[in-house]
Amino acid sequence: MATFFGEVVVAPSRAGLDEEEEAREETPEDREIRREIEKKREIDVLWTWKSGGCAEEPLVCSRFIVAIGRNAAAFLSSFILDSVCWEVVGVVKLWNEWCRTSSTTNVLPTDSFCLFYRLISDPTVLLCQCSCYVAEDQQFQWLEKVFGSMQKKGLQVTILSTCPVADYKTQESTLTLASPFLKALKTKEFQEQVCCPLLEQPNIVRDLPAA
Repeated sequence: MATFFGEVVVAPSRAGLDEEEEAREETPEDREIRREIEKKREIDVLWTWKSGGCAEEPLVCSRFIVAIGRNAAAFLSSFILDSVCWEVVGVVKLWNEWCRTSSTTNVLPTDSFCLFYRLISDPTVLLCQCSCYVAEDQQFQWLEKVFGSMQKKGLQVTILSTCPVADYKTQESTLTLASPFLKALKTKEFQEQVCCPLLEQPNIVRDLPAA
């Protein structure tokens, strides 16, 4: 218990003991179950189209737009994908606590919540509509497998995501904010003009968009 306000109190921890106990108590059956769960949580990226027709060559991509979350995915559906200019070229299969994609190998919108589209008039422009939950332990794997399929040189990546207005940190009252509103983050390599104001500190981006 702290004796004055602001005192740093170090709470006792059993983290090390718990790890040792788990290591001692793990049986062959436990290890097998853990391996099966890890295998089940592996992410598969399936492409039906490859530039040049060779599956080993990376996709030639100039612009890659990723919509993460149901609202961002719905925005793509309403304002960009609602035309015959796009075709489905890939899908992500994943399994976790909140997402159960189909085990079928057909690339159809009903089979997965994470789909890739290409612009028919310019095949180097790709979209990803990811409305499913990607768990923390799957995010790096998602990035590694998706971007591992693409050519990195000259690639411009745009991420669309949303968050509740209540999570937005500002000195103003969130009740007076015009909602919805748009903010942006950019890397130093992005030299073009940003279409909206930059996101102010101390606001942050989380989960897959941050990854």
